[in-house]
Amino acid sequence: EVQFVESGGGLVQAGGSLRLSCTASGFPFDDVVMGWFRQAPGKEREGVACISLSERSTYFEDSVKGRFTISSDNAENTVDLQMNNLQLEDTADYYCAVAEYSKPLKVLWDNYADVHYWGKGTLVTVSS
Repeated sequence: EVQFVESGGGLVQAGGSLRLSCTASGFPFDDVVMGWFRQAPGKEREGVACISLSERSTYFEDSVKGRFTISSDNAENTVDLQMNNLQLEDTADYYCAVAEYSKPLKVLWDNYADVHYWGKGTLVTVSS
């Protein structure tokens, strides 16, 4: 059984920073991609960022490039998403996700159908 522990999130003013952390365990494959999706009210779920635990290669959605960074602690299967210069449009529920590294990162994270496991989510609210 795959288990997630997510932390971080909350309320922040525009221009501020937040850090999300996710630890996952129990996944039945060795080559793992971990990262975050988000879903704002009335919008589709979209991939934000991910990292390959084996290669440490990363992918970022265009709107967060230069503002968000992602890092991993492979020994702990933990991924952190540092979000800087947050904007109103970053307000959403953020979900930690795990997928098997079977396709290029952009392909995996552009289509959440390839993601096998999901955390429960944490709310990020950016106020003006």
